[in-house]
Amino acid sequence: MQAHVVPNGRHGEEASHPNRRGMTGFGFYLYLLSDCILFATLFAAFAVLHRSVADGPDGHQLFGLRNAFIETACLLTSSLTCGLAMLACDRRDAPSAKGFLAITFALGAVFLALELTEFHRMIADGAGPDRSAFLSAFFTLVSTHGLHVTAGLAWILILLLQLRQKGFTEAMVRRLFCFSLFWHVIDVVWIGVFSFVYLIGSAS
Repeated sequence: MQAHVVPNGRHGEEASHPNRRGMTGFGFYLYLLSDCILFATLFAAFAVLHRSVADGPDGHQLFGLRNAFIETACLLTSSLTCGLAMLACDRRDAPSAKGFLAITFALGAVFLALELTEFHRMIADGAGPDRSAFLSAFFTLVSTHGLHVTAGLAWILILLLQLRQKGFTEAMVRRLFCFSLFWHVIDVVWIGVFSFVYLIGSAS
């Protein structure tokens, strides 16, 4: 008769609590790569068109760095809280994971509100996406990033609901890890937007 071996120690802990490392499917990495290609294309289009202002306002006239700095601070801090949520996930600490995800949501919502406020101001001042090729490229790039943030906020709400209902199942841990990768990627993209569009654009 074959003896039944009960895992103990760290091996037993890993057996009962699936680790998030190595759980992400190859398809999700392909999706992230396609997103990077999308944003690289939008950055290239902006680089080509950023001087095509058609006698309209340019970045130096339009961009205020104060709001951009606040947006950047919110998004980078949300990246930190997202990382803390994943550490709480590794510890199977549900209250901390939920709390840090909620903070991540709040920071992302503030970022999105500031971005929409800026869009509204620019359009009200006659600097909408139809004003020039430069503004078309700007609105396309920044709004595409904003749509990703919006999708991330919806994803957080779904994760919080599922975490409450299901706890740390293997599928749940995988979903949390995929979300953290997605959120960090859009944070990195924003660093590019802030540096390439706002910093260089306001100085030119």
